[in-house]
Amino acid sequence: MTTVVDVILDAAATLREAGVDTPEHDAKLLLAEARGRELRDVDKAMLMGDEWGPDADADARFAGMIARRAKREPLQYIVGHAPFRYLDLEVGPGVFIPRPETETVVQAGIDWLTRNRIATPRVVDLCAGSGAIGLSVVTEVRGAQVWAVELSPDAYRWTERNRELVARKDPLAGYNYTLEQGDATSPLTLPQLDGTIDLVITNPPYVPLSEIPEQPEVRDHDPDLALYGGSADGVLIPERIIERAAKLLRPGGALVMEHDISQGDRLVAFARANGFAEAHTENDWTGRPRYLFAERYT
Repeated sequence: MTTVVDVILDAAATLREAGVDTPEHDAKLLLAEARGRELRDVDKAMLMGDEWGPDADADARFAGMIARRAKREPLQYIVGHAPFRYLDLEVGPGVFIPRPETETVVQAGIDWLTRNRIATPRVVDLCAGSGAIGLSVVTEVRGAQVWAVELSPDAYRWTERNRELVARKDPLAGYNYTLEQGDATSPLTLPQLDGTIDLVITNPPYVPLSEIPEQPEVRDHDPDLALYGGSADGVLIPERIIERAAKLLRPGGALVMEHDISQGDRLVAFARANGFAEAHTENDWTGRPRYLFAERYT
């Protein structure tokens, strides 16, 4: 009988040959998913040299998953979900996969609300994608009211699915989360909220058109609408988001916006020229300039 170690080594070799960056980790995670186990169960079985008995259905699922991953389909699409802060979000074709660096953006927004002791904040999540940002805020900040905007019909369906998942576990959070399909940069989107919002928090498309990602998982699977910032340097859409945020925010309100590591200085200058008294760039957990923080003129 084949040990779990043998299964993982064989699958990892296939993934390594296909150019996958983390073949052993991916193989272990996919085996856990196929077998209905936890990742720690796979690690323990490998450490103990355990053998898992044959399971025709699970083995077929695992083989199919490895084949898909070898074609560089994103791991999160294969398993159908992605962790983000305290949430486990459903994802799949048509929606941007939430990244760990965006967790720092959410934390910056929540920290600002806490420092300013805003008990029942009004928050807008522009370019909602899977719903990661807005759903994190509405579940972690009790009493927050969140409006989220998403343009893509495909992504909107994923956002709605994740809203429903959250609402089943946390009815109050679901009640306080409003989702709208529309252009996040348009003054016709959420016009009734202009001048009333405490915090706009957003991860807009910002990848420069001159820098097409090399990783097939990103280039071939993340939706173009969620990736590219609309210009060679990628700042066209982020600048329009800044303009829209300036209208939505009340005096003294804040904008937290993720951006490319090359865009910080330009976006800081743009914010200061378009309604924001204070603006600067903050780093993500890897020390790279990752997001704009700006406060509206009082």
